This record gives sequence, C-alpha cells and structure tokens, in this order.
Amino acid sequence: MTLMKRYVLRLFTSLKYITANVVDRNNGRIVATSSTVEHAMKESLECGRSCNAKAAAIVGEVLARRLKVEGLNEGEGRGIHVNVKKEVEKKGFKNQTKIWAVVNALKNNGVKLVLDDEDDTNSSWPNS
Repeated sequence: MTLMKRYVLRLFTSLKYITANVVDRNNGRIVATSSTVEHAMKESLECGRSCNAKAAAIVGEVLARRLKVEGLNEGEGRGIHVNVKKEVEKKGFKNQTKIWAVVNALKNNGVKLVLDDEDDTNSSWPNS
C-alpha cells in the first residue's frame, strides 16, 4: 500500500513578518517556503512596523511560483490542504485578512487548494 502524500499550508504571522510553508505531512519536511524575512522581499515591501495584506499576497504569490518550479502546485493531484480556521485560532488572530490574502494569492496563481475548515458550514472562499 502506497502512502499518499498530503501537503499542508502552514502560516506564521506576526506584526512584522509573514511566513508561509508547504509541508509534506508524511515526513514533516518543508517543500516550499516564502517569507517577508527574505532579503529581496523585505527590501521591496518596506513593511516597517507592520506587514499588511498586500505583503501577505506577495508572500502567497512567491510561494505559488516556488511550488510550480518544484512541480507541486497540484499537491500530488489532490491539492494542498489548508484549514483557515485552524490557522487563525492557533495564534488567536481576530483578523483573517493576512491569511486569506496568502490563500487567495495561491489560488489565483494556479495552486490547487483543498479547504479543510471542519465544522464550518461557510467554509468557502471569501468574496474578494
């Protein structure tokens, strides 16, 4: 029996930085990453004291390009799983804007995503 790879999007945000990783759940390895900490992105964004949704969207766009280069934008055919509700709750964020900005940037750049928000009847893409 072959184990199907399951790729998951993990987000880490603070007032100053946004990092998005796609993790292979079978071995815990990060397969692609993008962050406002990276020198090129940091210099062009000039986040200063805070990174906003615009910076989050750029992080998502860069991550999408890196996934395409690795041939992982389809997530082994099933898609890359994301649970927005869980990502919001793990840090206690009241505002989902940055998280949805990354998710929408991935989707808009051709990454196949599977929304895993369990127990949420409105687990659909926000109107943006």
